[in-house]
Amino acid sequence: MTSTTDLSDIRVRVRGLTREAEGVLAVELEPLADALPAWTPGAHIDLVLPSAPVRQYSLCGDPASTRYRIAVLREPESRGGSRAVHERLRPGDEVVLREPKNHFVLEAAEEYVFVAGGIGITPLLPMVKAVAARGASWRLLYLGGSRSRMPFLDELASLDADRIRIVARDEGSRADLPAALTASPDALVYACGPERMLTALTEIVDAERLRVEYFAAPEVEYEPGGPFRVRLDRSGLELEVAPEESILDVLRGAGVDVLSDCEEGICGSCETRVVEGEVEHRDFVLTAQEKTRSDCLMVCVSRASCPLLVLDV
Repeated sequence: MTSTTDLSDIRVRVRGLTREAEGVLAVELEPLADALPAWTPGAHIDLVLPSAPVRQYSLCGDPASTRYRIAVLREPESRGGSRAVHERLRPGDEVVLREPKNHFVLEAAEEYVFVAGGIGITPLLPMVKAVAARGASWRLLYLGGSRSRMPFLDELASLDADRIRIVARDEGSRADLPAALTASPDALVYACGPERMLTALTEIVDAERLRVEYFAAPEVEYEPGGPFRVRLDRSGLELEVAPEESILDVLRGAGVDVLSDCEEGICGSCETRVVEGEVEHRDFVLTAQEKTRSDCLMVCVSRASCPLLVLDV
């Protein structure tokens, strides 16, 4: 079978496990041999555990460290990923991960506002530290049900407390998002958390200034699309994609092995380079600016807005 990715599996050892908050376990991973690949704030890894779905977790440690750190929330409706981490993972275990990818890049700016909802603090924590270290202006709004369930409060306490607002619902606090954001009308806004919070932000902040990372794909109604063809540039093979099919389904049906996981357009695993054609983007990974270039797409959800799409496959 043909593969669309050169990403290789990396074997690592669990160095330690730390209970960061109620239901949140931090996992420190160390290399078995060669140094782990470098990463930048906003990056995530795929964690591959036996008898559990592959899951993406944001790197929330120090990019300068020789180890990786992730934090995993125990999900009540887990399909096996978070349950496996919480119930089966132990220090000394060897596990597999895939090298970091970053679709939530920290861009250069003079001012930032970070908005975290619960476990959504994980990709933002390294960003906040990086921005603080270089002396840029920043503020963090951290929302949660209770402080006991909000990880990394102690680490945040070592930063500038005047720039951080913790809002816990069980303390009677409520976040006024419009008021929190109007004070910084030119800031880049980075947010990660529940869909309801992110949807509210899209109604407040201009798309040019807003960068979000989703836990789950929002429900969006699209107009029914017509059929189109995809050509695999490396082999010349052309395939028909029917309205009810995804490009991913058609590629698999042709024997093309495509790396994928969520199949909802939120993880970025199936990103594929576009050689020619226009894309109807339906993912929640690429920024508005990246989508205008039509040089890649997530084959699990996105489609062609032209008769023929040529892919680097």
